[in-house]
Amino acid sequence: MPIRQEILDRQRAAMRCEGIDAIVGCSPENFAWLAGFVVPSQPLIRHRHAMTIATVNGDVVLFGVDMEATTMEREADGVPVRVFAEFSDDPMEVLADQLNGMGLASAVIGTEFDYLPAGDLARLKKHLPLARLKPIEGVLAKLRQKKTATEIELLRKLSRIADRAIADALAAVRPGDTEMDIAGHLTRNVYELGADHFKLLIVATGERSQLPNVGPSARVLERGDVCRVEIFAVGGGYQAGVCRTAVVQAAPPHAEHIWSHLVDCKYRIMEMVKPGSSCRAVYDAFIAKLTELELPPISFVGHGIGLHLHEDPYLGLTPILGRPGEDAQIESGMVLGFEPLCYQTGHGFGMQNKDMLLVTDDGAELLSDCTDTDHLLVIE
Repeated sequence: MPIRQEILDRQRAAMRCEGIDAIVGCSPENFAWLAGFVVPSQPLIRHRHAMTIATVNGDVVLFGVDMEATTMEREADGVPVRVFAEFSDDPMEVLADQLNGMGLASAVIGTEFDYLPAGDLARLKKHLPLARLKPIEGVLAKLRQKKTATEIELLRKLSRIADRAIADALAAVRPGDTEMDIAGHLTRNVYELGADHFKLLIVATGERSQLPNVGPSARVLERGDVCRVEIFAVGGGYQAGVCRTAVVQAAPPHAEHIWSHLVDCKYRIMEMVKPGSSCRAVYDAFIAKLTELELPPISFVGHGIGLHLHEDPYLGLTPILGRPGEDAQIESGMVLGFEPLCYQTGHGFGMQNKDMLLVTDDGAELLSDCTDTDHLLVIE
């Protein structure tokens, strides 16, 4: 896959604005963003670096470990790849040599201080004594908020995969089956529908539905159980998270009433999400709806999503890029995961409806649009 030219152009514009000569993207997210592919072992083993080096003049070089050299060279489509030997080279010395060879020995170089280990950063500074290294993670995170057309289509595909995979898994189980049975159907579905893999599989039924992030257990599905099922379908380094709530045969007391309020929240959020809207205002509207039922608040109801599970902006109290209390405006091209939920309803169960939402020029488009969630799903 060739370098993503639109992403390179964004980075070059940011370099000119920030007075930077080059950007070294060293996290799996920012590598995939520009290079267009994932180096498989990079997210698993921190010292197996995979980096993009992009200059303000438009030159791009990929940098990575010898173990992944064949993968990088195959995917790079002619883009130069500089390789270091995993167990005999100091990768920071090799990286410095590459930067020197690109005329960046005394340049201003942006890199990700929040990802590169402190020891590696110190050695890189040692091997580039005349260069000035500048933290760039905040700039890159801001640039990634607005998605390209290619990113949007991938996230639409992944949203539908996650949505359909959950719906099919819930339709395949019966009372007497277990959470493990739901998980088995769900994981198979995700792969069969075309995802590369998945993250954060949550299957929480009955009393366990009150627990935010738990995997499947051997718990048996019983009549009246509330079932929360969530999964992030992953493809090309991107992820789309969807959660659905179902009941086994019949809803327990209060569940239908609470769910109707969460459905109202969904449509209110979709109505409010548009370019120029305040993230905090959307959150406040959600909290006001929870307050009507005297349900406990949560700190956010939505967030950006794409290369990270959670990206800025947040629809909530969460600081934007570390600046406490600062609001953010919603912009066209953002993709948001939004999740009206209440884990602690006070009735022994939790409920959640998580969807993927694209901000368009004049409103919002639901990307996870396979399942009708206006009413609770029923496991027969």
